[in-house]
Amino acid sequence: MDVKDIIDTRVSCLNDAISKKPEDMLITMHICRGNFRSTYITSGGYDTISDAIFVNLHVDGLFLEYDDNRSGDFEPLKSFTGNNQTVVLGLVTSKFPTLEDTEVIKRRIQEASQYVPLANLSLSPQCGFASTEEGNVLTEEEQWNKISHIIKIAQDVWGAN
Repeated sequence: MDVKDIIDTRVSCLNDAISKKPEDMLITMHICRGNFRSTYITSGGYDTISDAIFVNLHVDGLFLEYDDNRSGDFEPLKSFTGNNQTVVLGLVTSKFPTLEDTEVIKRRIQEASQYVPLANLSLSPQCGFASTEEGNVLTEEEQWNKISHIIKIAQDVWGAN
């Protein structure tokens, strides 16, 4: 089985699994590269799977990691079809406590909006603060600082809510 067949099979299985969801249920998916004690297990852009996730996968939202160069550039977002999906840009790392430069994050959101309308974009950490019980190398206070940072940037970009 080649990579395309594997991708197609996974998309088909996921679509089958959510095919009978209630009309008012939203289904989202995070594409994770690992998050154990502030480390990762894989890297690479979304080029190989962009058509599969934006055209063929029937989810309402995708949480994509874009916090560093491991995730590639935003060009794979060109496959976005405008089918009412939300693309959640994980531009803020959950691995380290340092707060990202606000203006850099805003510029990256603007760059992504060349491919996906701003109304279909959101901002989040690149992953949760832990994929395992051991968590990442951040204190609870540092995690809340990250969340507050994301909220402030989102309010600046999308308006206060």
